[in-house]
Amino acid sequence: QVQLVESGGGSVQGGGSLRLSCVASGGTFNYYTVAWFRQSPGKEREFVAGIRGNGAEISYIDSVEGRFTMSRDNGKNTVYLQMTRLNPEDTAVYYCAARIVPVVTAVPSSYVYWGQGTQVTVSS
Repeated sequence: QVQLVESGGGSVQGGGSLRLSCVASGGTFNYYTVAWFRQSPGKEREFVAGIRGNGAEISYIDSVEGRFTMSRDNGKNTVYLQMTRLNPEDTAVYYCAARIVPVVTAVPSSYVYWGQGTQVTVSS
């Protein structure tokens, strides 16, 4: 059983930056594919970025490509999402999710373990 805890959310002005962290416990972290999703009110949960256990594959949605960078430190059981040039459309609750299958997928139901989420609010 893997537990995921996100942190690093907050409120920023447009153009600003935030770094989200997701710390895992209860499993062999480097076996797990991890993804960041986000959800804003009235919208479906949206894939943002994902990374395989060994870090060999990283995928992003088009709207964050070049602005967000996902990375992981398996020694610290932690994944990060560095977010730059934030805009109001990035406002959402951001969730960390994990799966044992070594393929990044954008489908939320493919992930077994989820964190509680961290709020990101970007003002114009």
